[in-house]
Amino acid sequence: MGRNRARGYQRPCLHRGPAPGAGRYSSIKVIERLPSIACAWVLLPTLFCASTAFAASPLKPPGHYYLPDAAASETVTVSKPGTEQAEIIVVTQPVATKESGPQETIKMFGEVYAFSPQTIVVHRDKPTAITFWNLQSDDDHDFALLGADLSILMYVDLPPLKKTSYVFTFHREGLFDFKCMQHQPTMGGQIMVLPPARSE
Repeated sequence: MGRNRARGYQRPCLHRGPAPGAGRYSSIKVIERLPSIACAWVLLPTLFCASTAFAASPLKPPGHYYLPDAAASETVTVSKPGTEQAEIIVVTQPVATKESGPQETIKMFGEVYAFSPQTIVVHRDKPTAITFWNLQSDDDHDFALLGADLSILMYVDLPPLKKTSYVFTFHREGLFDFKCMQHQPTMGGQIMVLPPARSE
């Protein structure tokens, strides 16, 4: 299938949880979580700037697949499943394809795909498995994780009708873009890395 050239990118929103219940115990819990909440709100301007650069600067795909090297591993370590403490499932979704149309959209933009969810929240130093489900039977996708300088930290294949899993352990907090290099600029998202979670 051809690569799409769609314009436009939906910047994900950061949703806050439900309001805590009344009482001294709930107030203490809110206070304990203030560092993580404050960190998330501080990251919002970065989210806006990164999303703008992300949509406006299509990158060329590398000539081969690879995991983070020694330098990139200072930011994130990636390994095979087996050591994860949590798992997140990300699926590939067709937005507009030759099979489903609308044909006017295909003619103007080409085929359009998306990752779902587009925003992933993890904690620093917590091994988290991300499992990608390529739901398309005849379309390849890939996954490129970008550093703060938009360098490609890792680049892996997501074959059709297969589940592909890696365990990510981020060693730095912040916001990291990811994208499918074959379906830029719309097929992508962000990983938000928060401070380590407090023990309950």
